Amino acid sequence: MKKILIIGDGEVSKHFINRIIDTHTSENIYYIVETKAKKYKNINPSRFKFYEFDPTSLYKLANLLKMEFAQVIIVMDSKMDVEHTVKNIRSIKKQLRIIVLNKWKLENEDSNVVLINSNEILSSRLLDYLPNVPVIAQNVGIGEGEIMEVLVPFGSSFIYKHIGVIEQKEWRIVAIYRNRKLIMPNRRRMIQPNDLLLLVGDPAVLKSVYRAIKRELGQFPEPFGSNLYIYLDMDLLKFDAAEDFIKRALFVHEKLGHTLVIRVVNPSDFDVIWMIKKYRSQKVIIDINYSNKKLKQSFFNDIKVYHVGLVIVPNEIFDNYKMRTTFYEAQVPVFKIADKDIFNVKDASIILGDNRDLEKISSTIFDVSEQMSLNIELYNYMNEHQEAKEQVIEHYYNLATIFSKSIKVIKESQNPIKRLKQKKDFIQIIPFTKKLTQRKIYSILSTDSEKLYHKLDSNHQIFIPVQI
Repeated sequence: MKKILIIGDGEVSKHFINRIIDTHTSENIYYIVETKAKKYKNINPSRFKFYEFDPTSLYKLANLLKMEFAQVIIVMDSKMDVEHTVKNIRSIKKQLRIIVLNKWKLENEDSNVVLINSNEILSSRLLDYLPNVPVIAQNVGIGEGEIMEVLVPFGSSFIYKHIGVIEQKEWRIVAIYRNRKLIMPNRRRMIQPNDLLLLVGDPAVLKSVYRAIKRELGQFPEPFGSNLYIYLDMDLLKFDAAEDFIKRALFVHEKLGHTLVIRVVNPSDFDVIWMIKKYRSQKVIIDINYSNKKLKQSFFNDIKVYHVGLVIVPNEIFDNYKMRTTFYEAQVPVFKIADKDIFNVKDASIILGDNRDLEKISSTIFDVSEQMSLNIELYNYMNEHQEAKEQVIEHYYNLATIFSKSIKVIKESQNPIKRLKQKKDFIQIIPFTKKLTQRKIYSILSTDSEKLYHKLDSNHQIFIPVQI
């Protein structure tokens, strides 16, 4: 049974002691020292011992400290009294752990003295009542935001997703509160509007997850990043192709907004450079790399420095095996623009696969289609296994209702790739998984529509990572 010494005066101390009386554990005995004794109700005399004396008196405090305490908690209104009390305790007990309510910016290098800033506690508690601000656990774990609760709004991109398809890397959904009842999560559990999710994970990751849950349509390329980024390697692209590509990429920029960064590497053609420079504006940044060293590392640095959420590249660059692998490793969406008109595209076309990856990226698909005014078409190849596909279709219908956006499910008896080869004015959207980094030769005999993305690479394609 542990002995806890509490030294206090003032209203905060009184409230604190009342809370202990209401919630105390039977495993502790509390010794309470007050400069002026106060009256408390419902006291268990076997668990609470009260003393009335001035704790700044070394003689009086020394008599009490002859007992062995697990720790001391000091809640006092006077800075000088706190300092003298700590000094008295430390003169007798060199290693005793002391918890101090700090109202005055006290400083202490003693590793066994913990200063609790009262202003931070109050401001943090008030912050919990603000809308659209994550609530984090203050006195659980390390209290740095590794435990967070998030209310799922009605328009959230997480609504009607199965927990099993949500990529949880360095974070987890550990509990769901629905209608004031605790529900333990499992892979088949579906998230509902107004669910309160309890999350655990890396604090920086949880901040991104919070933004993703609260995100509504019109925010893309969030949560991947905030800006658009064109990557042009002039060793892989000719002048005429570069000029047409820039015009189409600027159309995408006009639709999605945000700042556009144009990165040029291997600038061997000065005509191309002058052509690109004429597009510089407040919303368009031109950044030319005249060095051909460490281009991969430079690309990753750009993703971080410019907070890139969408990479826009021509077909020739995405077709390059090394570049495609680099884009995958960056874990940001890639808009691959083909050598054809983009100004009249009408549909976002998606081929359903046997996995659930399309459910993972559904909110991004709805966001892109909304901002670019595209209809959503789901192609269901009926000759393949249907169970996973039906769950994805159900999920898309639910999101369509939430976002007031119609979708069209097209049942195909033949491979949808053949039909899409004959279709015009569409953008194919594909989950960006590791299997897309394989060389084309390895997919010749595959029946996986995602691996066969290159069969439609004469069309515009968007590749979306399945992780947040």
